Amino acid sequence: MSVSTLASWCRYLPMRATVKTQATLALLLTLSSAPLMADDGDTANNAAAGSQVIQPEVVRQEVDIAAIDTENFEFGIFAGLMSVEDFGTNAIVGARLAYHISEGLFVEAAYAQTDTEETSFERLSGAAQLLDDDERTLTYMNISLGYNLLLGEVFLGSKRAYNTALYVIGGIGSTEFAGDNRSTMNFGAGYRFLLTDWMAIHLDARDHIFDIDVTGEDRTTNNLEFTGGVSLFF
Repeated sequence: MSVSTLASWCRYLPMRATVKTQATLALLLTLSSAPLMADDGDTANNAAAGSQVIQPEVVRQEVDIAAIDTENFEFGIFAGLMSVEDFGTNAIVGARLAYHISEGLFVEAAYAQTDTEETSFERLSGAAQLLDDDERTLTYMNISLGYNLLLGEVFLGSKRAYNTALYVIGGIGSTEFAGDNRSTMNFGAGYRFLLTDWMAIHLDARDHIFDIDVTGEDRTTNNLEFTGGVSLFF
């Protein structure tokens, strides 16, 4: 029963209504108005709560973004061992210049030199030497196309990460050996480890393929090379 209905009844009560009846009606009016007052209070409290905006406490962390150089040229020197078929395994030194066309593709020019030994035929037969000292020096120049197969990172400790790349490479060139210039194909693979944004360490394995006829038989030889080196980007 609403408060307005009760109030209407009160207006039509006769003047001779007993005191008990009037008290009962007054109690009903009080009980009916109590929920309305409670609703008004809840509405006011909700409005006050809605006006309070909770500000999150966000602590921003300073991040240092690595300033990686964007230079595309790379020059390096290398040293290692080269096994020239029938002429022993000897130290080799050289240099490489590369241009990185894209993140995955690069072109490389290389020059290197090694001194070879006597052949097993010369040592065992005791015959006259097949080559003089100058002819035993092997020098090659080539140009190759490389592709970075796997780009990744190596983590040393919890705060240091280094960029790495595993690549394949192949090309053509010329090898000066045994008094002649010989057309050469080369192919292999390498691993690049970037120490900084401008310096890298390389590990390479390559096969240089060319024909030779020093012993009187014209045949194709595979000459393996294993090197390590350092390069600079500029």
